[in-house]
Amino acid sequence: MLGDPEVRRIGALVEAEERRAGAELRDEFQVFQDRYEGAVRTGDMAVLARVCPGKHGSWGRVCVLTAGHGDRTPHWGATLQGPIAWIGSAPDED
Repeated sequence: MLGDPEVRRIGALVEAEERRAGAELRDEFQVFQDRYEGAVRTGDMAVLARVCPGKHGSWGRVCVLTAGHGDRTPHWGATLQGPIAWIGSAPDED
């Protein structure tokens, strides 16, 4: 089913929208990315413990917002291709 051309086409549309939203939110949320990267570099576990606990890693994403943000905003973080925003704990969840 995942190989179905229509499923792949829709998946590409969703990802394009997630990237558009990620870029749109970058100015507002970049401070969280900077904080996360600094915590990773220095091993600041207090900061890392407050980062969103969603299970995004297997999708190549890390939400850098503070835990509990999901009621107000989508997940936001960066991938190798740039900023991205999404809803749910994995890209294919609704």
